[in-house]
Amino acid sequence: MHNEAQFPAATVPVLTIDGPSGSGKGTISRMVAARLGWRYLDSGALYRAVGVAAGWADLDLDDHGALVRCTFDTEVGFRDDGQGEPRVLVNGTDATDELRTETAGAAASAIAAIPEVRAALKDRQRRFRQPPGLVADGRDMGTVIFPDAPFKVFLTASAEERAQRRYKQLNDKGVSVTLDGLLREILARDARDAQRAVAPLRPADDAVHIDTTGMDIDAVVEQVLALVKP
Repeated sequence: MHNEAQFPAATVPVLTIDGPSGSGKGTISRMVAARLGWRYLDSGALYRAVGVAAGWADLDLDDHGALVRCTFDTEVGFRDDGQGEPRVLVNGTDATDELRTETAGAAASAIAAIPEVRAALKDRQRRFRQPPGLVADGRDMGTVIFPDAPFKVFLTASAEERAQRRYKQLNDKGVSVTLDGLLREILARDARDAQRAVAPLRPADDAVHIDTTGMDIDAVVEQVLALVKP
C-alpha cells in the first residue's frame, strides 16, 4: 500500500468501522473494502507493530519516553500475500502472525493509552486516505482520525461471543489458550480502551451501531455496504 497523499484528502470518501476487540471489525472491513474496491487501513496493526518492536527491543511498557521513540523509529509496511490477505512488515520483517498474539494486543492497548504515541501515529494513519476511497477500522477512526468521514459504523458484540470467536481463531492456528482467560483479557482491554484519557473507545455521534452477536458475517457485510452504496 502507498501512504503518500498527493491530492485533497477531504475529497476521498472514508468508511470508518470502530468497535471493541473481537467485534469482527477487521474481517468485516477487509471484506467491505474488497467489495467496494477501496483501500483498507488496519489501524490496530500500527499499534501492534509498535508493541512488537518494543518487545523485540525489550522495552519496559511503563517507559513512555522509550515507547514514543520506538513509535517514531518503527517502520511499518503492508503487502498482499497474493491470496487477498494483508501481511504486515515491522522494520522489514514479516510480523503478521506475531501481531495477532494476545501479548501484542495487550502491548498495543497499553501503548495506545500514551498521548504522544497516538499523536505520532495520527498523521501516518491519515495518509492512507487515497482514491478511490478508504475503509478504516480501529477504535477511534470515526471520532479522532477521520471525524469528517461520510460513513461511520460502530460494531459491537457480547464479550462472551467475542471471546468465543477469538478462541476459535487462535485454536485454528494451533495457539493454546483458554476461553476463560480470553474473556478476562477482553474485558480488561475493553475497560482500558474505554477509560483512557486520550481518544477513549466510544462510538461517534453520527455512527450507525450494529450488534454482530449471533449475526452471519455476510449479513453484516451487506448491512454495512447498504450504508455506502446509494
